[in-house]
Amino acid sequence: MSKNNNKKITVNGTEAVLYKDNKADFISLTDIARYRDTERSDYILQNWMRNRSTIEFIGLWEKFNNPDFNSIEFDGIKNMAGSNSFSLTPKRWIETTKAIGIVSKTGRYGGTFAHKDIAFEFASWLSAEFKFFLIKEKLIPDKLTRKQTNIIYATEADILNMALFGKTARYWREANPEKSGNIRDYANVSQLVCLSNLENINALFIKEEVAPMKRLKKLNTIAIEQMKMLVENKLIKKIGS
Repeated sequence: MSKNNNKKITVNGTEAVLYKDNKADFISLTDIARYRDTERSDYILQNWMRNRSTIEFIGLWEKFNNPDFNSIEFDGIKNMAGSNSFSLTPKRWIETTKAIGIVSKTGRYGGTFAHKDIAFEFASWLSAEFKFFLIKEKLIPDKLTRKQTNIIYATEADILNMALFGKTARYWREANPEKSGNIRDYANVSQLVCLSNLENINALFIKEEVAPMKRLKKLNTIAIEQMKMLVENKLIKKIGS
């Protein structure tokens, strides 16, 4: 991370280093943590990473954005999250799962950085007030260009695929080169019913301007609950037989 790529923003009296990587903003979680405790930022970060909801969110982010993410190691970490003996550092998370959404840097501008999606999630956990002022820094544009809007709508199918199947259509095709069609062509009746429900719910979330990653997390939770009910539904079983 070169010095020229860095800039400092001041959020409600707290300075935070920001840099761009492939046009994406990465924000210092170490600096954000100092808003709560200037002396023990590492402790604040580890506390956040102990939460099961945190692990689920950053894991979903990686599954959606990182083709090299180690899902097997992630499942092991998720199963342990929330227990009294569980602890997780950013370095361990990165090394174990090959995560790219959280980055550890050394040197003068070192610390723990995260993609802005994850940084906003951390800020929400830390302080609603701090998140409000972070958003006011205009890291998210007020208006999207026509091209950006098309990209967002083009990925809605992948958001639904991730929520239900845990992978995008592209990654499914790469993992199943011998199969024709797409991931939805191989869905069972229960999955198709759930997918239809998710599409309607997602449309409501879009109207409410829920951010894509938050929609993904919400939709994934809904998909898990709906699939539990659908697989036990006798009518669905009869249709699928």
